[in-house]
Amino acid sequence: MYKRILIPLDGSPLAEHALPHAIALAEHFHSELILLRVLIPLPSPPTTTEAALQRASEEIAILAREYLDRIAGGAQELGIPVQMVTVGGRPHYQILQYAETNQVDLIVMCTRGQSGLGRWLLGSVSDRVVRGANVPVLMVRGQKMESRKNP
Repeated sequence: MYKRILIPLDGSPLAEHALPHAIALAEHFHSELILLRVLIPLPSPPTTTEAALQRASEEIAILAREYLDRIAGGAQELGIPVQMVTVGGRPHYQILQYAETNQVDLIVMCTRGQSGLGRWLLGSVSDRVVRGANVPVLMVRGQKMESRKNP
């Protein structure tokens, strides 16, 4: 049913809460996982040279790739094929564009669980993905471990 599962990751531990769900689905459906890291372009302050900005962007791309390599290891140990992709741009737009142009069957991502006025003011990558996706989106509520109450 799901041949290609896209997991957008922003580098935060909270975003990684979606990984166990995506891995379980990939195991069940014998799917390929695609780990996507969107790199937001750096602002260019007037005192920063183009060369310095380029070096910083290259370093960020290297760190993003190392991050994806580390995350991919767990799924690969289970025999799940994993593709790692980094792209630059606005996160919600790049997630939607990648899903549409690469035959993604499912997007699995974490939501920060924000609601109310804060969500309305800030906008949300996950909200924009849900509203714009042409494929199913599985939203995993991201909660910090210390905020969970024990029964």
